[in-house]
Amino acid sequence: MADSLNEYINDKFGIDSKDIRTYSPLTLAYIGDAVFDLVIRSVLVNRGNTAVNNLHKKASAIVKAPTQAAIAAAIMDDMTEEERDVFRRGRNSKPHTKAKNASTIEYLEATGFEAVMGYLYLLGNTDRAMELIKLGIDRAGLNDIL
Repeated sequence: MADSLNEYINDKFGIDSKDIRTYSPLTLAYIGDAVFDLVIRSVLVNRGNTAVNNLHKKASAIVKAPTQAAIAAAIMDDMTEEERDVFRRGRNSKPHTKAKNASTIEYLEATGFEAVMGYLYLLGNTDRAMELIKLGIDRAGLNDIL
């Protein structure tokens, strides 16, 4: 059995591991967005069966650029230097899209956060990703939404 979901997927599809340090910050953010979304949806679903519309509203309130930017700000001092470096690379990248309901700064901060989540996921460091997400949700006061 693989040590992480990413390793498991690579094994099942016959994909050789890559050096993730060569990945662009936008590639890390791309997968990090999905990882964060999956975590939030999992928390919501596992807290009890409810109408899908309600699940979607709650998830959408958290998995959006302004909220991700707030989470990033709440955990910045707890990130390792390596994580802060990935965050800066993501924040300073030049995305070709813009969030519909976020300022440019919020969107870039959210991209940095997603890059960190993608980086940790691809490293197989799920424990650290969960630690940062939980800490960010707690500190940003988002438990009432979940």
